[in-house]
Amino acid sequence: MRFTLSVWRFASSAFTVSFDPRNILVIDFGQLGDVVLSLPALQAIRTRFPHARVTVAVGRAAAPVVEMSGHADETLAVDRVGLRDGPKTLSLWQIMGLVRNVRRSKYDFVIDLHSLSETNLLGYLSGAHHRLFSRRPGRSLDFLSKFRERPPVEDRTKHAVDRYLDVLAPLGVGKISRVPRLRPRDEDNQHVEQLLRKARAESDAPLVGIFPGAGHASRRWPVERFGELARRLESNDGVRVVLFAGPEEHAMLTEVRAQFPPSTIVFDRLTVPQLAAAQARLAVFVSNDTGPMHIAAAVGTPVVILMATHPMLKCYVPPGNRHRVIHGRDIMNISVDDAYAATRAVLTAERMGSIFSR
Repeated sequence: MRFTLSVWRFASSAFTVSFDPRNILVIDFGQLGDVVLSLPALQAIRTRFPHARVTVAVGRAAAPVVEMSGHADETLAVDRVGLRDGPKTLSLWQIMGLVRNVRRSKYDFVIDLHSLSETNLLGYLSGAHHRLFSRRPGRSLDFLSKFRERPPVEDRTKHAVDRYLDVLAPLGVGKISRVPRLRPRDEDNQHVEQLLRKARAESDAPLVGIFPGAGHASRRWPVERFGELARRLESNDGVRVVLFAGPEEHAMLTEVRAQFPPSTIVFDRLTVPQLAAAQARLAVFVSNDTGPMHIAAAVGTPVVILMATHPMLKCYVPPGNRHRVIHGRDIMNISVDDAYAATRAVLTAERMGSIFSR
């Protein structure tokens, strides 16, 4: 499956913003992949209000993504999972502290990109005179927003990038690239370079990244198939495999290691910025449908995505034409042959592109 690059357009003459905000709070409480897909919207806000101070309230795990993007002056990292699933008394205390913090900052404009009832309430309690919220039927509290023009009601058939940009339609932001972009930092590049030297990674061998984890078992391709894919790539294509694992994969790491070739490089203790730096060095990244897959795409690495067929499939695939999606009725229907063919096709395309760019 191929996806083409495009630009989001909005007729900036349609609406006129009659105020000049100087202290903006953007609420962006999606999961890691959602926050990556919201980066074009954050860029649009930064571009539309170049002289304003922009603070992004974001889940703690995704805060480094916003920081790397350069689209915010400050991040307000929130333990969104703890607030949702933690002890009620503690959650209430933390919410009260968050509200106090937000009110002290005296924001004059709040934009809620993700719009849940609780985040809309936070925007209302901020005291900001102008409030622009995503309109999500059954989830948002539209009566708490306060903006002259309203964004379109969320269209679930649209790509997530476009849904975030639609929230900003009343601002007349103009042409914006739909492709999320992240640039690894120098210190993280240096850290990854040291790890690769320690692993004796050959400079002329392409690096292929594999991420076998996923947030839910139904989205997790079997570990043994990932292992078989790694062995084929190593024996047939002269690559070096890099296995990535996050905190959620530590419990399965012993099993995973046993399935992969002995020469596999294992990166299991990287921060999010270090993960981005490592992914930027890959020829291709093979993954289940996860947040790390979106980070790989954002640093410019082509991805091969293994996922079950779903009506919303196209709405969350990274924009761009270098990526491949392999899908079946469910994740178990995807064969190693399918994954290998797609990965090899990407490797071949990247090698040919490198030859012609010389």
